Amino acid sequence: MIDLGDWNERLAPLFADERYKKIRQFLIEEYKNHVVYPDMYDLYNCFRYTPFEKLRVVLLGQDPYHNVGQAHGLCFSVQDGVPNPPSLENIFKELQTDIGCPRPKNGNLTKWANEGVLLMNTSLTVREHQANSHSKCGWAWFTDSVIKLISEQKEHVVFILWGGNARSKKTLIDSRKHYIIECVHPSPLSAYNGFFGSKPFSKTNEYLVSNGLPPIDWDLTK
Repeated sequence: MIDLGDWNERLAPLFADERYKKIRQFLIEEYKNHVVYPDMYDLYNCFRYTPFEKLRVVLLGQDPYHNVGQAHGLCFSVQDGVPNPPSLENIFKELQTDIGCPRPKNGNLTKWANEGVLLMNTSLTVREHQANSHSKCGWAWFTDSVIKLISEQKEHVVFILWGGNARSKKTLIDSRKHYIIECVHPSPLSAYNGFFGSKPFSKTNEYLVSNGLPPIDWDLTK
């Protein structure tokens, strides 16, 4: 098991659970017999790059990108040199109009993860070219448990929920001690129905600062 820093102790009960053992057995067969994304060594990058103690924002995605070379364990993010998917392009458009950040040259969001933004998909794996193909293997139980853990053990976290899948997780979050930002998904199919103009980046920082926490540096060009 990869060392996940201060997540190790918190996630240990999940990794010891029989439900996780079933996920693991499923993945052994999937990686053996199919092309699966991300690479198995990148599976838990969202935890590796964003320590629990540093976490201030949770950005939820659905499942990893399913085309060659894109996914690397952080939702909405692609590896260096890979063209930006349309949803990510729309996120960057909103970033620019919301807080004036220049458009980055690539779609690697690792800097956001290092800033304290947990970039977690509700399913952590996917079969190549088959969106949502691992949604029934048990990941929902695992990532729901992570959301509840964060809600219970942290205070003043911003949860950014874009699209129906992410918004369905709202009931897992204690809105009395956290801030929930929700709207339609940034995909081209829905972005003009409420994503553009939603100002998630400025709203996040306003909330963090108002609660005595440092804002997120969203600028990926620095």
